[in-house]
Amino acid sequence: MTSRTFGRISVTLPDLADGYLSNVASLESGRGIVQDFKYADTDLRDLDLANARLLTGRITNLHASRVRLIEVRIDSVEFDGCDLGNLQWVDSKLSRVVFRNCKLMASNLSGLTLDNVLFDNCKLDYSTFEKVRATGPLAFARCVLTESTFTGCDLTASVFNDCTLRDIEFGRGTYKATDLRGNDLTALRGIGNLTKVLIDRVQQVELTQALMTELDVTFGDDLDETAPRRAL
Repeated sequence: MTSRTFGRISVTLPDLADGYLSNVASLESGRGIVQDFKYADTDLRDLDLANARLLTGRITNLHASRVRLIEVRIDSVEFDGCDLGNLQWVDSKLSRVVFRNCKLMASNLSGLTLDNVLFDNCKLDYSTFEKVRATGPLAFARCVLTESTFTGCDLTASVFNDCTLRDIEFGRGTYKATDLRGNDLTALRGIGNLTKVLIDRVQQVELTQALMTELDVTFGDDLDETAPRRAL
């Protein structure tokens, strides 16, 4: 199997060969399982899947205005160039899954278990990650996560590589060995929750700046020294 390495982790990628993937007209199946498939160049108003399994496949250029996925198991699947609007993804497990060049803006991802998952060059602005657990390698590479929020997540040993993290908020959660090297950290929020993360020494200044902004600190030498003093 092929893999990509980011920092101290390697993400195992789906092992796909077009020769044994068959075109399908829908991701829905009466048996609840779609396997060894290709699904491409589709525009949908709504995509709703529940209690389904997508096994070994490639989803390319899927555009959907509203996506709702509940208890969907995905194994060895690649999403490429997809735009999943108003994505609500709940109580699901993903293993060996790649999202490449995808737009997942304003998504709500809740109760997901991620094992060998890679988000590569994706737009995840304004998204909410709630109770998401990385049980295996998880990497965000060259992604935009402006104003996204992580709450109650376990991102142990996950990697953010060359990402835009402006005004991203890390709520309470587990971030042991989460690798934040190679990113601008000056506009992070929730700094006090990032215990035991991994950074470069030069990023200490960036974290300090983020903390000062979050605390709304006023420096004494910025005060108007000409202001009248209160009489004793």
